[in-house]
Amino acid sequence: MKRAWMGDRANGSRWAGWLSIACVSALVLGACLDASTAAAQDMTFTVDETGGGAPPAEGPPSEALANALRLYQQERYMEASVQFQRVVGGETDDAPANVQKAQFFLGKALYHLHFYQSALAIFDEITQAGQGHIYFGQTLQWLAQLATQLPEPAGIIEKVGRYGVDQLDQFNTPENAELYNQLLYLMGRFKYQQGEFEEAIGLFQRVSNSSSYYVNARFFEGIAHVRLRRAQPAVTAFRAIIEAIDNGAHGVDDTARMRNLAWLSLARVYYAAANRTDPETGERAVDGRLLGNAVEAWNRVDQASEYWLDALFEESWAFFLADEYARAMGNIHTLFSPYFEDGYYPEALVLKAVVFFSACQIDNAEAMINLFHDRYDPVAAELNSTLDQYQDNQQFFDFLTRVRAGEANLSPRIRGVVATALSDRTLLRNLEYVRLLDAEEARLGSSATEFQNSPLGDRIRQDILVARSFAVDQTGDLARGRYTRLIDELNELMTQVDTVSLEIDTYRRGEISAEMEEQQRELQRSGGLQVNVDEEHQMWPFDGEYWRDELGFYRQQVTSQCGR
Repeated sequence: MKRAWMGDRANGSRWAGWLSIACVSALVLGACLDASTAAAQDMTFTVDETGGGAPPAEGPPSEALANALRLYQQERYMEASVQFQRVVGGETDDAPANVQKAQFFLGKALYHLHFYQSALAIFDEITQAGQGHIYFGQTLQWLAQLATQLPEPAGIIEKVGRYGVDQLDQFNTPENAELYNQLLYLMGRFKYQQGEFEEAIGLFQRVSNSSSYYVNARFFEGIAHVRLRRAQPAVTAFRAIIEAIDNGAHGVDDTARMRNLAWLSLARVYYAAANRTDPETGERAVDGRLLGNAVEAWNRVDQASEYWLDALFEESWAFFLADEYARAMGNIHTLFSPYFEDGYYPEALVLKAVVFFSACQIDNAEAMINLFHDRYDPVAAELNSTLDQYQDNQQFFDFLTRVRAGEANLSPRIRGVVATALSDRTLLRNLEYVRLLDAEEARLGSSATEFQNSPLGDRIRQDILVARSFAVDQTGDLARGRYTRLIDELNELMTQVDTVSLEIDTYRRGEISAEMEEQQRELQRSGGLQVNVDEEHQMWPFDGEYWRDELGFYRQQVTSQCGR
């Protein structure tokens, strides 16, 4: 029984679930994994403001271009950008190379004016032209600059990926060290997204430990090793994060969160590695040492962390696997305390049912199954009916914004569940991108009337509208995916509960399997049903009242009724 439940969990759903978390789409971490991808916003590096390094333009510039370049050097970027747009728009007789120069400087001027989306649109055109554009190489550093201003959904990583890895070396100089490390990280992210994990790992490992991108690079290196099913290198990468933070690493948005995320990731790697399957016989065995390492890592997650309840719950399955039923049940007792009324852990009832069934407490196992259905059948029904109300991505985006604002018309039964499901960092970055585009549109609206009504003003407005439409559609689609996954996971748990019910029916007919009999004998020999107290601890009976300083320390003795 246990091998069937925990084997599938270790090698299937839990492993896949961790991948989705750690690879930025996030189930528990909001994923993950979600992981922090933004470096310090005040990061600076040397940029070429003259366009040097590119070949000279063809022929003399037009009067408009020459005037625009003078205005740019005087940092009169708004006036300069209007003139550059005239050249790019074909209003002058400039040669193609001069038009390309105007295009490049237009992108830079828009960056200085904080119209980042339009600047990105310009540089996107340049990178699409590739080596055919004389400023293709120079644009790379400006993409790096934009990556500190625009969130990841803007798609800068994909644009950096249009370059070759060897083109990064032009910035491998002492004065551009941070730029170089940033580009290594961005290129690594691109390779990771493409599934080229070995190349990604090589790039992440080249990021200097003195760089503000070091911690993020090591995190994605660890995840890449996980994707390649390599536990030991993943452990090394995650431990390097903890060591770097302990040594005062800079450039990390939230060091406490990142440290807890690293410990949680370590625990998951150890847990997955502890469950081994013989490739020939299919027999599953548990490595107690690795399982102990997993428990130790889960215990290092701070109680104040957003990940502590997840760590506590996941640790429960490890205790179950180790025949430490009293500790597994104690953790679940904490999860259902009044302190965590918004917590959503339906799988905890599945685990309790399995524990009671393993101890032959059939009535209690059935009680847990009934409690699961009483609590979560109505949740599933309401989640489905709510989903049916939103037919397209725009509607789901509007629903997401209302949920985030606490204004969605949801019953208390699902309000917290939905809010949690739609709060991972990938979704929040998408929402931030939409807000940033709205801010740029407002900035345009507050600029001089002649600028707003100019061809460049029209272009900026169009760039923002197109990007916003795409961002809203993408965010709505992502939110719908998160919501649908919530329903699918609940349906899967219902299937698991039904499986336990079938096992109970089989047991009542006296048809218990030989494997189950052996497991029950192992359980009685292990003493995992008992509460053991060492000399450093005291036992206090639970009197129905929870105390915060007791959370995480509960134990529940389960008496085996097998053989009675």
